Amino acid sequence: METQIGCGANQLFKRVGTFLRKCLFRVLSVGEIPNHIAFILDGNRRYARKHNLAVEAGYRAGFVSLLSILKYCSEMGVKHVTIFAFSVDNFKRRPHEVQCVMDLMLEKMEVLLKEENVVKQYGVRICFIGSLKLLSEPIRIAAEKVTKATAKNTRTVIFICMAYSSGNEITHAVQHSCIDKLENHSQARKHAKTHDDVNECVEEHEKEGTTMVKLEDVEKHMCMRVAPDPDIIIRTSGENRLSNFLLWQTDSCVLYAPAALWPEIGLWHLVWAVINFQRYHSYLEKKRKQLILPQEQFFTPTISSDCCKQTLKR
Repeated sequence: METQIGCGANQLFKRVGTFLRKCLFRVLSVGEIPNHIAFILDGNRRYARKHNLAVEAGYRAGFVSLLSILKYCSEMGVKHVTIFAFSVDNFKRRPHEVQCVMDLMLEKMEVLLKEENVVKQYGVRICFIGSLKLLSEPIRIAAEKVTKATAKNTRTVIFICMAYSSGNEITHAVQHSCIDKLENHSQARKHAKTHDDVNECVEEHEKEGTTMVKLEDVEKHMCMRVAPDPDIIIRTSGENRLSNFLLWQTDSCVLYAPAALWPEIGLWHLVWAVINFQRYHSYLEKKRKQLILPQEQFFTPTISSDCCKQTLKR
């Protein structure tokens, strides 16, 4: 009897909490709701030390907080969420810590695949971004299965950055832009019949600017081209740095750094971040429009064959 009463009370509190959140989010929706929020999950290990827990317990507590935050974002109407789950630099940590994170990721992905209907009910699509080849085969396979299983969902898109660094992303984009330009240039040379035709072709390409790497060339090779630039980045633990995360995409973005460790983050931290975003939204929109300049005003170096050959050799 007491158990039934306790369960009934819990259900009542959950319903009341859901209703209050709906009311809160309705008030927030009077202003601009961010389209894309990115999170740097900082402080799991410090949380474990703070509470005399094993490192694994800290990461598990962080995962519980992540689920709550994702639920709040979905209820609020945020369409895109990016999670900085594991950096390339994190591989430098102690082996047992890296393995702990990898085991937890694999475990949760397998649970996600078993509860596929629940994910479809919430309309969540999950994509993985980063150098996935650096991960173990079981994790890569599980990530591919999760991506495929959620591909048709459209309500909320969650980007999970694993083995990711912004430096690698930018380098990859620039290299492939150079390779594309070199290949186009080579194709044009092949179609030229005489030496004069080759010179004429080169002059024509230079005049049209097709031998130059432009901003749009680089951006189409970025890993995060599939998502709009983030409106807010939330990094817990009070750290005001991006740690090689989305450096290209955050030129006009609100950075919110609460002192709470990641497992301690809650609804009110998210609400306060959105309120700050709404305060600066009109200013940021003006800055974004100012950044949309003619391509000629950006740095667009001429591609040389030698440079591209060196890149290809690497």
